[in-house]
Amino acid sequence: MSLWVKLGLTPGSVFLQNPFFNVDDYLQIQLALFPPDGKYFNRSEIQIIGFDLSNQTYKPPPEFGPYYFIASPYTFPGSHGASISHGVIIGVAIGGALLVLCLFGVVVYAVWQKKRAEKAIGLSRPFASWAPSGKDSGGAPQLKGARWFSYDELKKCTHNFSESNELGFGGYGKVYRGILSDGQAVAIKRAQHGSMQGGLEFKTEIELLSRVHHKNLVGLVGFCFEQGEQMLVYEFMANGTLRESLSGRSGIFLDWKRRLRIALGSARGLAYLHELANPPIIHRDIKSTNILLDENLTAKVADFGLSKLVSDSSKGHVSTQVKGTLGYLDPEYYMTQQLTEKSDVYSFGVVMLELITAKQPIEKGKYIVREVRALMNKKDEEYYGLRELMDPSIRSNAGLLIGLGKFLELAMQCVEDSATDRPTMSEVVKGIETILQNDGMNTNSTTSASSSATDFGAAKGCLRHPYYGDTNNLPRKDGNDSDAFDYSGGYTLSAKVEPK
Repeated sequence: MSLWVKLGLTPGSVFLQNPFFNVDDYLQIQLALFPPDGKYFNRSEIQIIGFDLSNQTYKPPPEFGPYYFIASPYTFPGSHGASISHGVIIGVAIGGALLVLCLFGVVVYAVWQKKRAEKAIGLSRPFASWAPSGKDSGGAPQLKGARWFSYDELKKCTHNFSESNELGFGGYGKVYRGILSDGQAVAIKRAQHGSMQGGLEFKTEIELLSRVHHKNLVGLVGFCFEQGEQMLVYEFMANGTLRESLSGRSGIFLDWKRRLRIALGSARGLAYLHELANPPIIHRDIKSTNILLDENLTAKVADFGLSKLVSDSSKGHVSTQVKGTLGYLDPEYYMTQQLTEKSDVYSFGVVMLELITAKQPIEKGKYIVREVRALMNKKDEEYYGLRELMDPSIRSNAGLLIGLGKFLELAMQCVEDSATDRPTMSEVVKGIETILQNDGMNTNSTTSASSSATDFGAAKGCLRHPYYGDTNNLPRKDGNDSDAFDYSGGYTLSAKVEPK
């Protein structure tokens, strides 16, 4: 408005014309100013125009980029008076065009650059947005056999994640049954939005499951990370978790021989991870909710979210932050932060005691290992002192509990406080095979027929045994437990734990 007044312009003196995008997608508009007397601008007026347009204080909205004014030469009147007016019009028009050109062109360029950067980050660090710091899970997963699913594919095969297809739930999210387009039944573990802080664990499980293949390890079909979703797609295990069967919720009765075969199958899966995988793998969260049963009641170890690789330089152990599930957690690992394959052996020993008692590791403040150790009596050849503690569904058939004593002794060796006193998983496999063979059973045949993981924080220097004292004071996970196998990355405790 000040320029209008200074030049004495009148209505009809200013025109915007010929808008177009140039080859660089910059918007160009010609601005034409006509002198009020219809002839030409003098030198003073040209200086005013140039100064005012070059020193604009107007700030455009954020969606528009910066702009600037470039003036063209202006020929003053003389012997070429006819060309003066024409030069003014062209010069001012070009200047105005460049002003608008920069305003919109810079915006277009900035948006284009942003999209290129986001695409590059997405290709090189697809998991970066899921890590708490954006550092730990940025590399693309190295996959062997697992496929990527779109969100729409999984939504369709679960009928929009309907309740009728819900298999269970836990702190990480829900598990759904789905049927893929080729007819394959799958279990889809879908993270709830409040628990997707475990980007590294998510990536770890994808990588490990895609490269380890054994009949006693759950198979990973694929995964999805799209539209803010984290989902893992597993082979469908028709008979759910071992804990569901032991608790009676699945309606499946497990007699003693079936329990021995389940123990043997899951032990073989662990032995494969420890001794045949390259590099060896420590599961770190063995428990009855992470042992799944297929339609033939074949046991398969699941959930590799907390697993650790043991490199050659690790010398048999990994120094790491303590994570696992209370009741199954190796006390030596808890106190020293030295994770070894024997930590899995301890957890498996607790599962073996579950197979005998059907009790969860910690019930009503009582710890199963401590209770069994206190009651165990080898002079009682029938029940070994565990009659009151034993699962009633198998207790009534004491005559069929072949090898109970050997199995119990093997379990108690697995839960020794010192890792050096525990057997290896291959030794556990041989022990269970011997029990079955002594009963005349084929160890290679198949039958025809909630605890939650916790991040125990930096427990360095904590020398207190996690299961001595009052187990009622042990830390618990908030929320509802479920027998659906849990994705361990969904559980964390940031505070240091000092069990009493």
